[in-house]
Amino acid sequence: MFDFYNGGGLDATYLGLAEADEQGNLNVSKFGTKIAGTGGFVDITQYTPKIVFTGTFTAAGLKEEIKDGKLHIIQEGKVKKFVKHVQQITFSGKVAYDSNQEVWYVTERAVFRLVKDGLELVEIAPGVDLQKDILDQMGFKPIISKDLKEMDPRIFQEPVMNIKNDR
Repeated sequence: MFDFYNGGGLDATYLGLAEADEQGNLNVSKFGTKIAGTGGFVDITQYTPKIVFTGTFTAAGLKEEIKDGKLHIIQEGKVKKFVKHVQQITFSGKVAYDSNQEVWYVTERAVFRLVKDGLELVEIAPGVDLQKDILDQMGFKPIISKDLKEMDPRIFQEPVMNIKNDR
């Protein structure tokens, strides 16, 4: 299976987001004194042209609800996942950018993309306050897109999204 990954067999991959920094580096392998290891993470991300890292914006106690088509943060998580510098680099944003990989960081409240100078905030969830719910919960200030958009509001509604009809 790893020959398939290393040979560029994947067009895209979706992986967990544990800790990211301003340069787009990711840590999924070491937290404090605990070493989780990389598993196949490096093999999967090395040659995949499109990578989407997903997870919650904060951890450890985060409580949220979706109401009236908006995301509401009830209680913020104690652990910030977007930090100034990751503890250990499992994925290099610079190497990915220099290799022309398309890299996204998607959370319940914000979407970032990897650009030359680091992470660019491109979308925020409806109901989320940019300063309080995003910027104040980060260890750095991301690049903010001049075309910052709200996430598709259908994501925060009960009915079927009918995305297939958007093509």
